[in-house]
Amino acid sequence: MGNGGAISESVLKKILLSYTYVAIWIFLSFTVIVYNKYILDRKLYNWPFPISLTMIHMSFCASLAFSIIKVFKLVEPVSMSRELYLSSVVPIGALYSFSLWLSNSAYIYLSVSFIQMLKALMPVAVYSIGVFFKKESFKGDTMFNMLSISFGVAIAAYGEAKFDSWGVILQLGAVAFEATRLVLIQILLTSKGIQLNPITSLYYVAPCCLVFLFIPWIFVEYPILRDTSSFHLDFVIFGTNSFCAFALNLAVFLLVGKTSALTMNVAGVVKDWLLIAFSWSVIKDTVTPINLFGYGLAFLGVAYYNHSKLQTLKAKEAQKKAAEADEEEGKLLETRESEGVGENRDQS
Repeated sequence: MGNGGAISESVLKKILLSYTYVAIWIFLSFTVIVYNKYILDRKLYNWPFPISLTMIHMSFCASLAFSIIKVFKLVEPVSMSRELYLSSVVPIGALYSFSLWLSNSAYIYLSVSFIQMLKALMPVAVYSIGVFFKKESFKGDTMFNMLSISFGVAIAAYGEAKFDSWGVILQLGAVAFEATRLVLIQILLTSKGIQLNPITSLYYVAPCCLVFLFIPWIFVEYPILRDTSSFHLDFVIFGTNSFCAFALNLAVFLLVGKTSALTMNVAGVVKDWLLIAFSWSVIKDTVTPINLFGYGLAFLGVAYYNHSKLQTLKAKEAQKKAAEADEEEGKLLETRESEGVGENRDQS
């Protein structure tokens, strides 16, 4: 009875911890998205400078990551040569900077709810780019699933009350850059055995992002900021916004490391629906029935894709364990046979 109680308590503690990680991630992800929208939207805080905002985030994150690794030595840096940095981290940093730039720019033109609906295309982009780089195998049923997701998003776009073509192009561009980055992380880093946690990732990638963002910033936003009073920064607003962005990176690490891929996907779905509800009820964005119907179709397609991926991963893990068990059994049989031969020799 005592042991049963202890086991139940242990399981309960694990479940509560998982829910806590999920709640923290949803809260921070939700906060960063709404906060960015508030800062960039011309009808709200009215500071429509997405490159500048992204550079502030990257500067803050790079400084904190540098302090944690080099000053306080709380995290060990990854051993990385200059050649590896230039060939692997720099391309990933470039893609990340463009992805953040375009996704933040979309907040100026589109509602939070519609942006979340467009983000449902991420699995389509990741799969398509994965097939192109030969990291994914082409399958007819998977492609049909991708088409169903795309069809759902197209319906949601058709039903959007405040459709803006330029905003859609920006968000789709952000999805394409982010999907390419995710695939290249597998090709350029994971395949070489390099694992970066959020702190080391920001330590290596954030300075690279700053360099890539500085070039368009000089030509696009700096002249406007220089000639207007908008160059003045509110340290409370931008400091808390940047801190939330940094904390979100840590929350992602906690959620992925301490829970499962399925939990991450479910948490993402909950976050998206909460954002749509918040966008409609608080920000007063228009969400039409066609919007919801289209996103519902896309959501079902994404859920099925995530389920299929999870089943594939489980099957691979089961095959790996079976192969290890067979190998172990083979070694055991060899040991027994060699021992039997030894005994026969001793008897003769």
